[in-house]
Amino acid sequence: MEPAVYAIATMDTKGRELRFVADRIRESGVAVRTVDVGTGAKREPGPEAPPDVSREEVAAYRGDDAGPAPKTRGEAISAASKALTRFLAAEHEKGRVAGVIGLGGSGGTALITPAMRALPIGLPKLMVSTVASGDVSAYVGCSDVCMMYSVVDVAGLNAVSKTVLANAARAVAGMVRDARPVETDRPALGLTMFGLTTPCVDAARHALEGLGYDPLTFHATGTGGRAMENLVASGLIQGVLDVTTTEVADHLMGGVFPCSEARFEAQIAAGVPCVLSLGALDMVNFGAIQTVPEAYRERLLHRHNDQVTLMRTTPEENRRIGRWIGEKLNRWRTPVALLIPEGGLSGLDLPGEPFHDPEADAALFEALEGVVQQTDERTIRRLPLHINDPEFARALVEAFEALPRRGR
Repeated sequence: MEPAVYAIATMDTKGRELRFVADRIRESGVAVRTVDVGTGAKREPGPEAPPDVSREEVAAYRGDDAGPAPKTRGEAISAASKALTRFLAAEHEKGRVAGVIGLGGSGGTALITPAMRALPIGLPKLMVSTVASGDVSAYVGCSDVCMMYSVVDVAGLNAVSKTVLANAARAVAGMVRDARPVETDRPALGLTMFGLTTPCVDAARHALEGLGYDPLTFHATGTGGRAMENLVASGLIQGVLDVTTTEVADHLMGGVFPCSEARFEAQIAAGVPCVLSLGALDMVNFGAIQTVPEAYRERLLHRHNDQVTLMRTTPEENRRIGRWIGEKLNRWRTPVALLIPEGGLSGLDLPGEPFHDPEADAALFEALEGVVQQTDERTIRRLPLHINDPEFARALVEAFEALPRRGR
């Protein structure tokens, strides 16, 4: 079966529209398969062509953990979304998915986009949606899903909907037809950075470029870390210098730039060589000063700018952070190194700066060393340097280069 664009919609309500899109994709010279993910009452067969993949075929991927039959529309959408995610993953594994296009209102968008997000970055994905003109972060996440506003509801074919749907069809067909693999002889590496660790990461990036790598820098704002790890999982990043792990502090203390419980899991699963550090773990991020939670109002706060307020972490919070990261490190089965900058964790953690607190930093370091089971390939190294010292950046690069090559 040749690779094709999978065109997806709830065909009990949007079958005519999906067939129109499929016809336009075929006219562009690209193979297409229609997929029905309808959750409403099934319509009687009409003169139109049936879907290439029926809702029953998709539902068969609900799996053994499906639980009882859905009782509400919301439950039905959630169940269908999980089944679609598994179905598309299986089809992609077989080499059948060249791209994906979906049509939907709020329910259809919520159903289809999770399955799109689960596919590798770089695979064309386009969602035509009635909710695409607002905040689409819940639908796109850290993936490369393209959102196109339908302008009118996806309910019937008219002068406007035909124009929008035809453009969408030609767009996804063009992405698939003209796809070119990116040719590079430089291995891509992921680096995490914050404004207060920029000197370190910039120096490391320049050094890595000189060594023949293609370093990609990600802002450690929660979504930045997830974006990097999505690329690791997609096989597009071959190594990581996770210098700025501040997202863990926000995750544990309720900040606005949190990672999830899955932080570091992509690197662990992919087995790529990895060097970690503790950049900006001296702080938790909040919004404007008035948004800081009441429980933290009496803490040491620093107004970074009008929109960002930073809170200094305490020794006890740092011990908690150290244990959390340490437990993750113990799950690594491929080479990983943690470098500790004893002189400070950020641009605010220096003598004379507001977050300089050697006692709090020491609590973090000691917690890590107390939890991590060090081996020849899982190491911790202390350096009497500040994170933004040029020597520390050089040490990060040297540690990465020294990692055993079997993980690359």
